[in-house]
Amino acid sequence: MKTQLELAREGVTTSQMEQVAQQEKIAAEIIRKGVAAGHIVIPCNPNRPHQKICGIGKGLRTKVNASIGTSSDISDFGLEIRKAKIAEQEKADTLMELSTGGDLDAIRRAVLDSCSLPVGNVPLYQAFAETSRKYHNPNKLDPEYLFELIERQLADGLSFMAIHCGINRFSIERLRKQGFRYGGLVSKGGTFMVSWMEYQNRENPLYEQFDRVCALMKKYDAVLSLGNGIRAGAIHDSHDRAQMAEMIINCELAELGRNMGCQMMVEGPGHVPLDEIAGNIMLEKAMSGNAPYYVLGPLPADTGAGYDHITAAIGAAQSAWHGADLICYITPAEHLALPNENDVREGVRATRLAARIGDIAKYPERREVEKRAALARRDSDFDEYFKLSMFPEKMREVRDSRKPDNEATCTMCGDFCAMERGYSLFKDDIAGDKCRHPEKKQLAETEE
Repeated sequence: MKTQLELAREGVTTSQMEQVAQQEKIAAEIIRKGVAAGHIVIPCNPNRPHQKICGIGKGLRTKVNASIGTSSDISDFGLEIRKAKIAEQEKADTLMELSTGGDLDAIRRAVLDSCSLPVGNVPLYQAFAETSRKYHNPNKLDPEYLFELIERQLADGLSFMAIHCGINRFSIERLRKQGFRYGGLVSKGGTFMVSWMEYQNRENPLYEQFDRVCALMKKYDAVLSLGNGIRAGAIHDSHDRAQMAEMIINCELAELGRNMGCQMMVEGPGHVPLDEIAGNIMLEKAMSGNAPYYVLGPLPADTGAGYDHITAAIGAAQSAWHGADLICYITPAEHLALPNENDVREGVRATRLAARIGDIAKYPERREVEKRAALARRDSDFDEYFKLSMFPEKMREVRDSRKPDNEATCTMCGDFCAMERGYSLFKDDIAGDKCRHPEKKQLAETEE
């Protein structure tokens, strides 16, 4: 079986590329060329034919990923299924299943069955969790078991995987020589791999056998997302030597993987101050040959716990504006607890809004909906305003909880509605030749 990348390079426009083109309102040939160049990926494991098709990359709407999963403290099978369904209801574009507690095969398969989003994971989580259960020491992981597990998970229908191929002896040495970090190591998979390498005194098998990783991903046409296991977990660690060493390696591997016919993404931080976000994305795009960039947040402050979905949304809007392609959400529970259903809902909503804000800046030609929403708000056309907005159910909930006497206003202003007064002041201009919005001129003339 050939991958989307290989088919695109042969000049074939697949049904998946056609679907992405329709979703994005872009010519299918543009999508094909983007996939052929490695600037766009389409996670679509054929073992799961019912999943939604989603394009990620240059020129496309910035996508949002929601992450769910059990932990060693909380392993509620039903909770994860509900969270997966909420993520889809709230219009996340992709889902990562990141469980480390309970029956990991059963949880993954149930999540795959419960939603239609493209699902990804971090295979190191299950590898180290099950090795720890078996030997009471995760550092006894057998690399052959890791590769067997990757294929088992792909066979179940996963369409993308975050695999920590960019950690090697060189990047670990940079971490040691710089004197560790303010935020330490924050990636579970990355930290366990560093620990395994130190204990075994061996190179990372995912780096050492990168061609084997790519061959497995190609077999299922899954997207290889190069994980950032040494990402900064504090803004004071942003762009330190260890992070940059891994980033350089990941960007090199992205090029190698594309040359092998594998769909590739690069993952980014992490915690980054606001003034460094644009530079971070510029570096990834320049070094990787414009591989799609999948970023976590990023969080531009370390003191927002409890509201880190807002902290991350600020960073995500900047990231989307400057070229990030897929944003992994952050929930209000980040740094504090395993997310519950409401955390998932709020995390997806905040990140979708951030991605929209970034896209408004990135693609000025796509602002038509914003204009139409503004006109509906100006004219107190609440039905149209709800229809055009991102969260109509929330809007109705708020409005219904404080209903105005006059349905044409809201209780913020009541009889002192600025919109209504402004319309009456400039009604003649709206009806005249100076009208900025011809569609409203016609409405004014009808009222006359």
